[in-house]
Amino acid sequence: MKILIASDLHGSAYYTKKLIERFEKENADKLVLLGDIYNHGPRNPLPKEYAPLTVAETLNSIKEKLIVIKGNCDSQVDTLISEFSFVEDMVIISGEKTVFLTHGHVYNKDSLPKTAFDAIIYGHFHTGFIEEKDGVIIANAGSISLPKNGTKNSYLILDNGSLTLKDLDGKEI
Repeated sequence: MKILIASDLHGSAYYTKKLIERFEKENADKLVLLGDIYNHGPRNPLPKEYAPLTVAETLNSIKEKLIVIKGNCDSQVDTLISEFSFVEDMVIISGEKTVFLTHGHVYNKDSLPKTAFDAIIYGHFHTGFIEEKDGVIIANAGSISLPKNGTKNSYLILDNGSLTLKDLDGKEI
């Protein structure tokens, strides 16, 4: 199963549309969103075409293909405009690899969960990367709408245990 993993939309209708276009071009089976879906957050600028209701409508249209992790900017009221659930964390199997999915504000490369896994994938920091630490793959999907520290708007592809970081043009980073 091919999974596109993205994070930190922060209410950008423009970048949500771009993400859905990439999802279709990648021919992925599932879209995992690692949190911070609608709210831009108090420390972030407003993203391009900030329109949380439009983002909700777009995501609701593909709800059967979504897995959504709750981020630190996601609130209970967000469920009122969403036709999908937000979950705290999730463990999935890809190939023979156990992958821990989280937003990143609690668990990240500096604070790993005690759960046994082969990889941890998160967002929150808006900086995309893939690295290995003590035999564990640690990856950040970056941010679709508000990348930081000179990184690109990015997402991850998880396909049969293999992980790739890409920009919004579909090019490997």
